Amino acid sequence: MSTTAPPDQISPLPGIGKTAVQTEARARSFRLWITAGPGLFWVILFLLIPSGILLAIGFFTSNDYGSPTMPLTLQPFQQVAGYSLLGWDPGNIVILLRSLEQAGIATVVTALLSYPIVFFIMTRPASVRPLLLLFIVLPSWTNQVVRTYAWLELLGPNAPLTWVAHALGIVPPDLGIEPGQFAVTTGLAYNYLPYMIVPLYASAERLDWTLVEAGRDLYAKGFGLFWHTVFPQTVPGLLSGVIFVAIPAFGDYIVPQLLGGDRSLMIGSLIANQFTETPDWPYGAALTIIMLVFTGAGLVAFRILTRRLGGAGEATI
Repeated sequence: MSTTAPPDQISPLPGIGKTAVQTEARARSFRLWITAGPGLFWVILFLLIPSGILLAIGFFTSNDYGSPTMPLTLQPFQQVAGYSLLGWDPGNIVILLRSLEQAGIATVVTALLSYPIVFFIMTRPASVRPLLLLFIVLPSWTNQVVRTYAWLELLGPNAPLTWVAHALGIVPPDLGIEPGQFAVTTGLAYNYLPYMIVPLYASAERLDWTLVEAGRDLYAKGFGLFWHTVFPQTVPGLLSGVIFVAIPAFGDYIVPQLLGGDRSLMIGSLIANQFTETPDWPYGAALTIIMLVFTGAGLVAFRILTRRLGGAGEATI
């Protein structure tokens, strides 16, 4: 006597399940290419291909007009190291170290300014905080050239801040604070301050205030309370802010060009000069490659430091 299996035990027709899975996989792949494809195409066309061309130009010889030509050579990198027909010149090393110094000082200044600003925002009502953050970010919506030109006026010979510097004997009479390294540091710190405040605020929002209360119960006050209970919790945001500030400040062109002049030449201005005022494309490409190497080394150091501090899940680029 034949029996009929229950409906839930009847096997589907061979191949139907496999076909449905393949169809769903194709649909997911199509949606992925539709959403990510334009962005990927943009990155390849305007970032990876130009970077590859620039990398190649760095190994060419410079002709009489500064354009790349054959044969291939390492002479541009020797120029970067300071070697030429006249011997060794430490000028490029000085510019590189000055760029690192200015980026480091600007990063420290932005961090010192950001902590009180962040905690001022944190003490305001929750409904007001987004508006205050908007005020912080709003100036960055203006072109950097316009903002830097504003600092030209604020640090010029007739500015009130310059009068104070004259009275204190810091700046000679009839001269402004700019051009100079102080003006460059001020411009860099101002332009990149929002990029430090935003990640710090994101970390501050996740603070465990019970640790702060525990510190108070143990009679910790002031800076000691901040250093032992608050600062460790904000390290992931601080590390992200350091990357967001230090790397663009290291290669910045607008601020040192307008506020620094020849006395505060940084690597970004030096690279731009090789493609404009004194054309030497292979030399400029070699300088760019060296700058990218330093940038990559900074990112690697950032990841290692983040893992050691236990913030790899929060401090992201």
